[in-house]
Amino acid sequence: MLRGISMEVQYGEAVFLCGASGAGKTTLLYTLGGLERPESGTVEFEGRRLYTGSTGSQSRLRNTKMGFVFQGYFLLPELTAIENVMMPALIGGKRTRDGAERCLGDVGLADRMNHLPAELSGGEQQRVAIARALINEPDIIFADEPTGNLDSKTGDTIIDLLLNLARERKKTLLVVTHDQRLATLGDRQLTIADGVLA
Repeated sequence: MLRGISMEVQYGEAVFLCGASGAGKTTLLYTLGGLERPESGTVEFEGRRLYTGSTGSQSRLRNTKMGFVFQGYFLLPELTAIENVMMPALIGGKRTRDGAERCLGDVGLADRMNHLPAELSGGEQQRVAIARALINEPDIIFADEPTGNLDSKTGDTIIDLLLNLARERKKTLLVVTHDQRLATLGDRQLTIADGVLA
């Protein structure tokens, strides 16, 4: 449960949110990303309240303005890498094979785009997930323990990739991690304990 949290993330900033397991990191990320409605208080995104308006308008906002990268990749197993990347664009009514190819190239997978998730390593699957998060050119990328299923070397590569892509494309980045070492790589580090920002 979150308690009395007040925070602001600036446009283009890379913020790392860390804390022990069960501290409330993921709940806070989901609340900020429009995935979990708070019982009280408000979340504002680009000057508008996130949890007002219809469910459809909230979904459209998430689809066009936000990108999500999760610990578990959540790739559709029957779709190739490029088809997985195109999915958020297709939901938004856009045909963007060229954009998906470009995003996969940006994450170093130009030669793996026609592979199924089962044919990719964990690090490659997470790169596909990052490309998918970028396909609609969101303003902010939310990453929930993006290195949680990876060995530390692959995890470091994934964090470097996320930071570099966010800076190159002028995206805001909010990363949840339990790894204090990774948390020092952002512009700002926030620590949460028992639902309170320390």
